[in-house]
Amino acid sequence: QEWQNPFATWDPQDFCNISEIVLPMDTYWSPPVFILERVSGQNPELNYMVLMHNGSFNSTRPFQVTLTCSLIILKFPFDTQTCNLSIASFLYPAVTDFVMKTRRTPAEIMEQSQNLLLTDGEWKFTNLNILEFTEMLDDKGFSVVTYVISMERRPTLYILNLILPTCALYLLDMAVLFGPSSLEEKINFQIAIILGSSMLAVILNNSLPTSSNKPPIIGTH
Repeated sequence: QEWQNPFATWDPQDFCNISEIVLPMDTYWSPPVFILERVSGQNPELNYMVLMHNGSFNSTRPFQVTLTCSLIILKFPFDTQTCNLSIASFLYPAVTDFVMKTRRTPAEIMEQSQNLLLTDGEWKFTNLNILEFTEMLDDKGFSVVTYVISMERRPTLYILNLILPTCALYLLDMAVLFGPSSLEEKINFQIAIILGSSMLAVILNNSLPTSSNKPPIIGTH
């Protein structure tokens, strides 16, 4: 966060050429912002900010939060998702008191996230858009900045553990069904196929997220 305070300026030549100082967050006013989609998280312990001689404040506070996001898993595990991260403050009206602007472009933020912050996890971030708008509440407009994050799932693990074993079971089922085996052998093998499919269904149920209105295609077949 960066903001200006015209009442917190000084001439460095009058103070031993000191051009910046580090102060606690409660020393001066700081922007009171929060994340709308946040359901839980850890507040940062880094409660300090840097004050420049020209009245410019700079505060870097790392947050680790859990957000709500509506998932559409119809094409699981080849699904793509879009989640929003909205930063707002409903204490000061945007028209007269408080307006938020992003300093970096979406391309710069995306490049920095891919190089420094993101790990090789289940999701791959594909795109990032930034929306700056005014939210109307009780006939007052409040500044909101929304980061629209697009990501896609890495399907390799699900293909190896779920899709390929399921296809193999059904191919074996068809081969035995039309093979020259006796009826008793076919029934025994069919029971084994049903048990194997039930085990895969249990694994699939534990792997899928529960925040989707429609089940995936591989779960309905």
